[in-house]
Amino acid sequence: MTVKIFASALEAAEALAAALVDELRVRPHLVMALPTGSTPLPMYAALRRTAADEPQLLAQARTFNLDEFAGVPAGDPASYRSYMERELFQPTGMSARQVGFLDGCADDLEAECDRYERQIAGAGGLDVAVLGLGGNGHIGFNEPASVLQARTHITTLEPTTRLANARWFGHDLNRVPHRALSMGVGTLLGARRIMLMATGAGKRRAVSELRSGRVTTQVPASLLQCHPAVTLWLDRDAATY
Repeated sequence: MTVKIFASALEAAEALAAALVDELRVRPHLVMALPTGSTPLPMYAALRRTAADEPQLLAQARTFNLDEFAGVPAGDPASYRSYMERELFQPTGMSARQVGFLDGCADDLEAECDRYERQIAGAGGLDVAVLGLGGNGHIGFNEPASVLQARTHITTLEPTTRLANARWFGHDLNRVPHRALSMGVGTLLGARRIMLMATGAGKRRAVSELRSGRVTTQVPASLLQCHPAVTLWLDRDAATY
């Protein structure tokens, strides 16, 4: 596991974006798993700036987002699909055929999870998985549990995770779904390379547990220690453990 520490969250995000740009220049057909949330916002801003100067940067790439809320339509401003449309897809001109996304309003959510796994496999698997880190150690929406699901699945969100996501729902906790769809830990570990970004003092404990040498389903991110090509992108606050 490689650890990169930066003076600020902005520097960490921009450095990670630069690394992705380097990958895309070498492998235009890169297949990426992408995160949402507050932490990657400056990363997406940096990607937009580069794509404005290099319009073909993302023209052949494929993306699969890590997760989506159950019961929230794609067109809802609070959905992760809307987030990605705002932050990356529309500004860079990515087409619908390039984008893989979970449908949180599918009639059969289990069948939707199976469809997503087949779609990822059909794209040749994930070249790069870009991850955030929950304060409780979750990756994607894989919450701490006695048993973890290997593949894309329906998950119940922890109260702390719902609280952290309330900002997307007008800070109204009652509007935050209790369930979501998420890539499983096995799906993420199947990526050829993993880049995880964590910033802020609130992620300090999770980063420490991620690097502890102990692997436990109670800290899902700790399973990344089993992967041969993981890089952590941290700011100083998150790295002080």
